[in-house]
Amino acid sequence: MMKHVKIVLMSAVLAMTALSAQVATAQQQLLDRIVAIVEDDIILASEVEARYQAVKQAAEAGGKKLPSEDQVRRDLLDVLIVESIQFQMARRAGVRVSDAQLNSQLARIAAQNKLTLEQFQQILEEQGQYQQAREQIGREILLQQVQQGNVSPRIQITDQEIDNYLESNAGQLETAPEYRLSHILVDVASNASGTIESFAKRTARNVASKLRDGQNYQKVAEKEGLSAADLGWRKPEDIPSLFLDIVKKLKRGEVADPIRSPSGFHIIKMEDQRGVKEIVSQTKASHILLKPSAIRSEKETEALASEIREKIINGEKFHQLAKAYSEDIGSAAEGGELGWTNRGQLVPEFQEAMDKLAIGAISPAVKSRYGWHIITVEGRREKDITDDLRRNLARNIIHQRKFKEELDIWLRKIRSEAYVDIKQ
Repeated sequence: MMKHVKIVLMSAVLAMTALSAQVATAQQQLLDRIVAIVEDDIILASEVEARYQAVKQAAEAGGKKLPSEDQVRRDLLDVLIVESIQFQMARRAGVRVSDAQLNSQLARIAAQNKLTLEQFQQILEEQGQYQQAREQIGREILLQQVQQGNVSPRIQITDQEIDNYLESNAGQLETAPEYRLSHILVDVASNASGTIESFAKRTARNVASKLRDGQNYQKVAEKEGLSAADLGWRKPEDIPSLFLDIVKKLKRGEVADPIRSPSGFHIIKMEDQRGVKEIVSQTKASHILLKPSAIRSEKETEALASEIREKIINGEKFHQLAKAYSEDIGSAAEGGELGWTNRGQLVPEFQEAMDKLAIGAISPAVKSRYGWHIITVEGRREKDITDDLRRNLARNIIHQRKFKEELDIWLRKIRSEAYVDIKQ
């Protein structure tokens, strides 16, 4: 069984949930008391105690010294007060966290620890912390949603700001190309005999061949008894000069020929890349969407879609029929136009049907999760979106910086406006 595995959780989820259980003993329940009233909510001494013990434990593990206990407890109480205000805002606004959101976040945490979601869940259940962890993660997601909903609309970013950032040293560094690489080393000394050298070279070429056939680099390395690593995302200055020129020439999924160094033969695979020249296939399409409803069955909706298709084939204008019949509120007023879309941007059923159409052709009725579609393709092109991606990255970086500043202002504002009664 998988036990004693160190799991990295945001905001010390496991520490907080475990310590909460320790604090809530029968004796402490008797001694528990209200330490603050926040609007329609209360904060208990046990909540402050659980948070304090988690912070203390994290500080000890990191070899850090905390300020005085009284100061830390006062700061934590204020954190709990601000969190309470936000949770109450979420309740009043009807904000909810779905199971899908929880599972998605758990899956991300599992992946960070090189575990599947099932393995991660098993570990938490063995430690008796699965439900508490889900609840804590749910609270953090809820806080993020409240903060995003209230702070993001306050942030404005101009094109001039993006231009200035991209021209700055920081902007050029942050938006430089990045490469995600995997690496396998066939270890052989620089002064090895010719026989050993030849054997190592054959092994390296064999490994590269297997990777090109689509085999997983970790499994290949394990089978050959070799060391392997995911080097993660790296900018050019973080890549050894021995590999850099070769890495720059690789496309996604490509594997370089073995590279000799004093340590042995290196096999590099380009797992992914961003910030490099990016050419995408785009399709310009229009559609008419019909949705089944209480007054129109699935079969009747499909039949109506087929009737509208026949009208188009018989000479009626697609865009006029889209304005008259389409139930896609986003495109109906524009005659069903979806504009230029990248591959994978639309739902799979729609994408597959659209990809098969010749320009100007009209699809049969196509079913997706949204209903029944009639599709026409008006054009296809290859577009260089490198600059768009770079500007989007810059926009996100600027947004994150401004978000932190605006969040601090907003949190102070809601704290000052809330009714808070701190008990001695």
